[in-house]
Amino acid sequence: MPLNLKLSQKETAFNNEVVMRFELYNSLFQTLPFYQVKDTGILLPFFSSHCEKGANKLTSPTAIIESFFKKYVPDIDHREQINRMFRFIQYIERQVVLFDAIEDSSFNKIDRSDDSGTLQVLLQQAAVSEEARQEISHKLNDFSLRLVLTAHPTQFYPGTILGIMTDLIEALKTNDINTIDVLLQQLGKTPFFNKTSPTPVDEAISLAWFLENIFYHAVAGIQSRLDEEFDMDPERPTQLLEMGFWPGGDRDGNPNVTTETTKAVAAFLRQRVFRCYYRDFRVLKRRVTFRGVEQAMAKLDKLIYGNANFNQDNRNLQPELLELLHSIRHTLVADHDSLFVKLVDDMIKKVSLFGCYFATLDIRQDSRVLRKVFNYCTAQEAVSSSIPKGYDKLAEEDKIKAITFNEADLRCPDEEDKLTCDTLNTIRLMKEIQEANGEKACQRFIISNCQEASDILQLIDLFLWSGWKKDGLSVDFMPLFETVNDLKSAAQVMESLYTHPFYKQHLENRGNLQSIMLGFSDSTKDGGYLMANWSIYKAKVELTAIARKYGVDLAFFDGRGGPPARGGGKTHRFYASMGEEIANKHIQLTIQGQTVSSQYGSVETARFNMEQLINAGVVSALNPNPNDLLTPQNKSLISAMAGESYERFLALREHPLFVEYLEKFSPLKLLSHINISSRPTKRNSDAQLRLEDLRAISFVTSWSQLKQSIPGFYGVGTALNKMKEAGNWGEVKDLYHSSGFFKTMVDNCVMSMTKSDFRVTAYLEKDKKFGQFWKMLKDEFDLTKAILLELTGTTLLMGEFPVERRSIAIREKIVLPLVIIQHYALHCLNNSSDEELNKIYNKLVIRTVYGIVNAGRNLA
Repeated sequence: MPLNLKLSQKETAFNNEVVMRFELYNSLFQTLPFYQVKDTGILLPFFSSHCEKGANKLTSPTAIIESFFKKYVPDIDHREQINRMFRFIQYIERQVVLFDAIEDSSFNKIDRSDDSGTLQVLLQQAAVSEEARQEISHKLNDFSLRLVLTAHPTQFYPGTILGIMTDLIEALKTNDINTIDVLLQQLGKTPFFNKTSPTPVDEAISLAWFLENIFYHAVAGIQSRLDEEFDMDPERPTQLLEMGFWPGGDRDGNPNVTTETTKAVAAFLRQRVFRCYYRDFRVLKRRVTFRGVEQAMAKLDKLIYGNANFNQDNRNLQPELLELLHSIRHTLVADHDSLFVKLVDDMIKKVSLFGCYFATLDIRQDSRVLRKVFNYCTAQEAVSSSIPKGYDKLAEEDKIKAITFNEADLRCPDEEDKLTCDTLNTIRLMKEIQEANGEKACQRFIISNCQEASDILQLIDLFLWSGWKKDGLSVDFMPLFETVNDLKSAAQVMESLYTHPFYKQHLENRGNLQSIMLGFSDSTKDGGYLMANWSIYKAKVELTAIARKYGVDLAFFDGRGGPPARGGGKTHRFYASMGEEIANKHIQLTIQGQTVSSQYGSVETARFNMEQLINAGVVSALNPNPNDLLTPQNKSLISAMAGESYERFLALREHPLFVEYLEKFSPLKLLSHINISSRPTKRNSDAQLRLEDLRAISFVTSWSQLKQSIPGFYGVGTALNKMKEAGNWGEVKDLYHSSGFFKTMVDNCVMSMTKSDFRVTAYLEKDKKFGQFWKMLKDEFDLTKAILLELTGTTLLMGEFPVERRSIAIREKIVLPLVIIQHYALHCLNNSSDEELNKIYNKLVIRTVYGIVNAGRNLA
């Protein structure tokens, strides 16, 4: 089928299934009698239209708001105007949910055949011949996928709203108008946000909704299909599909995560997975009512029920559960014609996949904290003889030689520094969690800001000083390389570890698999979009070469956020385009923010996106595209572009107005007041705001609220234009059309730009202080847009992806009033000395953030 015809059919399907239905149900939605709403449903369409017209005329947000009330509601005072704006926000927040639900309910009706493929593609290839099926089976047995849910503060839908969305999606699939009507009424009366900030345990409970309602079914469903169609090795050392979990374990920069938090979350995950088992077991219990299985069924009932409700056993029950299930299966096959054996197989599958832990609880801490803890320990009598005095002043090479790996039993007194106690107590707790829930329950320790091999080796010493034994060290130590400079030295750090006798032996004990985490967010904040992506690509090539040199099986764990500026976008295409120079047998990535609900909000979408990642990893191994292997000339070209982009981005970062502009015109300073996260917006929460302390997530979110998406494109246009001026434009175009890596990088940049709207801030061009700064940003945007359109051969941004472009356009139109209200409220804040009013303006700004990020789906 011709590409243009296929795109036209997709657009038609999207218009019929999504756009028309949204207009229909939105009209119903606007007549609902929501709490404290006074004519809001009638006024909102006029307000939305007024904002659109004002933005087109480049009118300032303040003038747009003032002229609206003067024209449509002239008889109310300023405070009542603010009250109306809060009501508008309530409506728009729920319009976003409605659009999300309609889009998700239409998922299977919109043709997605141009995407990189799902399991169906593998099945079609396997059907060609037995040889092809065996080859795919072999690649699948070597492959693994791990999705790690993180508690970053951009997942704004609480569990109550997610539940309504799930029911609404099902009702919309059949256009059940009565149910839809009732659910929209429920949506109107259900709060969207917390009145207090959640604790880390609250975050874990919220995010576990996806484990229980989505991944429990999606992961088991994919595994079952693979087992049916391919020769999967039941004895493989790693699972093909695994889930990871950060809430309650990630303490990097979050003082609210403590040892008690980690203990509570581990217990919660155990109880939650047993509740899932119990729901399945009740179905099994109603069907398997035959002789010969009574005792096994009664024992299963007692074990599962007791742990689902009371966490009564403090031991790993997975082997016992599997033994009982297998004995029941054997009886059904031998004595009862295999009746209901599929129900038993399903439970065996799930218990094998999720054990007593549901998802592996990762522990993460910053290397600077771990160094302080190490220095504390070396001053204690129990271990002081193990490490020479003046150790911390030694050169890196001498430090590595000085570490002795002696075992000790050092306990931290309660009166010591909180971080020190938390670190040492958590190391001990990891062993307790493994004993209670199984080794996989808590077996990974991630070292943020890892800069030296000694950061890893010192951490191993901390484990050995906290009751762990050398021959029983069932923990994987994982460096996280984040900044551009750290990425440059990553291969050297790993070579030091691979050649270290103790670490080499430890790796062998752990199956010779080394996981390395790479951070997209901080590298983008550090060096800009092109440099970040290129630095990570180069680091992966170098790290792969070093691992292969020493016979180490390497897994990259990518710390990806939602937007392209934080490693998001069309993620599966990145993995599909990894050439042979980059290890791609194991795909591990974080799923965070709105990406959780947008890509994994239903079992259907979760399966689709997971299958795409599996397909990307397996197909790239089966049929490597020679164009994905960058030539030295390709690398030189991308390196030159990354360098030009980096210089442009660095000049922007060092501009004297950079931070002030972000503070004044974005909600950056107010993000810490949003009750969606237990995590501070910056690492040194008591200090004055500095760019280096600012979390990448806050940095990117602030620019997305400004509708400028600077981290996702700034410097790209300059870099491409320099190549054009140097006579290399033909090479750049050839690279775009031949290299999957470069094309995906460019296409994701285009996606970022599609979500930018400089009309909203156009009034700043005339600002005496910030006018030139704003113009500098706009000029780079215009240059980048023009040159990307030329490169991609389209007349519109995202012209190759009409459905996605239309979806973004509708979402942007829905939330434009929120953006206008936010800028109006920030203007009022910057020009008001009334403390009481300022509190209201603060609240107005904060409320707009929710809807803007939710509508963007991968804005933060």
